[in-house]
Amino acid sequence: MVKKIQTFAAKILNIEAPTVFAPAKKVYIEGQGLTAAEKIFNRNAVGLTQGKILHAGSDVRVEVNIVGSQDTTGLMTAQELEAMAATVISPIVDGAYQSGCHTASVWDKKAQANIPKLMKFMNEFGVITARDPKGEYHAMTDVIHKVLNDITIDEWAIIIGGDSHTRMSKGVAFGADSGTVALALATGEAAMPIPESVKVTFRGEMKPHMDFRDVVHATQLQMLQQFDGENVFQGRIIEVHIGTLLADQAFTFTDWTAEMKAKASICISQDDTLIESLEIAKSRIQIMIDKGMDNHNQVLQGLINKANKRIEEIKTGIKPALMPDTNAKYYAEVVIDLDIINEPMIADPDVNNVDVSKRYTHDTIRDLTFYGGDKKVDLSFVGSCMVHKDDLKIVSQMLKNIENQTGKVEFKAPLVVAAPTYNIIDELKAEGDWEYLQKYSGFEFSDALPKSTARTEYENIMYLERPGCNLCMGNQEKAAKGDTVMATSTRLFQGRVVEDRDGKKGESLLASTPVVVLSAILGRIPNIEEYKMAVDGINLTKFTPISTKQ
Repeated sequence: MVKKIQTFAAKILNIEAPTVFAPAKKVYIEGQGLTAAEKIFNRNAVGLTQGKILHAGSDVRVEVNIVGSQDTTGLMTAQELEAMAATVISPIVDGAYQSGCHTASVWDKKAQANIPKLMKFMNEFGVITARDPKGEYHAMTDVIHKVLNDITIDEWAIIIGGDSHTRMSKGVAFGADSGTVALALATGEAAMPIPESVKVTFRGEMKPHMDFRDVVHATQLQMLQQFDGENVFQGRIIEVHIGTLLADQAFTFTDWTAEMKAKASICISQDDTLIESLEIAKSRIQIMIDKGMDNHNQVLQGLINKANKRIEEIKTGIKPALMPDTNAKYYAEVVIDLDIINEPMIADPDVNNVDVSKRYTHDTIRDLTFYGGDKKVDLSFVGSCMVHKDDLKIVSQMLKNIENQTGKVEFKAPLVVAAPTYNIIDELKAEGDWEYLQKYSGFEFSDALPKSTARTEYENIMYLERPGCNLCMGNQEKAAKGDTVMATSTRLFQGRVVEDRDGKKGESLLASTPVVVLSAILGRIPNIEEYKMAVDGINLTKFTPISTKQ
């Protein structure tokens, strides 16, 4: 804060800021190009001498474009803002959002006491809030990362969010503690070193029965194989050259990178794909405006205006989509071979591994055949930030498929479905998919009658739950102790989604939406033949690399 004041004063006086603080570390390598991360940091750097370029390893203060505060840490952020005597959001922040997703599942007495207070403070501070303190728009429980993914309208942006999964498919995003979020909201700045990057590219073709989530898991497996078990992603930025995937689908990859212990991730996108992603973002921001969520500063309208400007820059060639320099230097380069991914891939917590350090990591990736078609599943979960609209469409299409093939749909294990956002539900309703989900469900959430206590027992039905984190967060809803859960979630942590019981460890296996849905119908992990039959004719999330010639 003091350094910001000093820089501001020096700028006003048009003088060089005196050296009062310890000088920041600056790394520049002659003749070396810039990675995407290095370009973003240099573009947003504060107090950098004109013409000076910094490479990875440099310490730098940067302007922050988008800030996210989540509801379980937001009260601490509010307290820290008060301690700084900050009363209004920094004018250089393009947009900020206060979520309500981590407390969405159960509107208990604790949430009723804390969340309205948090929303009132943030709303008055200038943040777009999930709930309106005046009650003039519908209370939203949208997953924070999905909202930030929509309101990030510049791939050159820096995003700070009070959640470990702050990983956008546009810009570069960092999860942060409540204090860093408060500082970003108050000053519009953050200080950090520029991390090294790892480049991820793809070759080959996806099999027609595979889902992109299988590519995500295969990336972990193939990376470990290529580097003799070393997780080269840890502590670095993953620069993923997805290129042809829209922001929603690409987010499945960038969101997952948090579990790789990466600092952040950057999605390299082609011009036309980025334009289409920005058009989708604009439409969703407009829906937020139509619902009455914009504030007196017209922050949301400002984001649409900035998105229009960015689209025009790309179309005219003035400023194409962000690309690294061809002579950029990376810590490592990983090439993922799509041709060798033949079966759905499952991230297994491996709860009984004799090496305790190998349990509850994402390092154990197994294909469907490993389980022999007979591993019992007690509950399935489709939801959290790892799914998007197409995943919910896949659920409805699979259920129709099963009914056409067998004459009925019966669940041998509970299936919990939580859409990430209300916008997605609205789009599914307009496209006719929600009515099929309603047809096959045994429970549908009601915002008029939210749950006041967490569910402790599940029937063998499909539950259409309120948008939000749900089971993935583990602070409200959980599976029964000792259950084997098949989930689209990101979480392999011990006790997060499911706790242990005497004699049996709880385990949460992570897989694609089709595998999770079929596991609930069968009450076990399917074999490859059953899987192929269930997804026959369904348009799974496809991916074609920018170039298959490598």
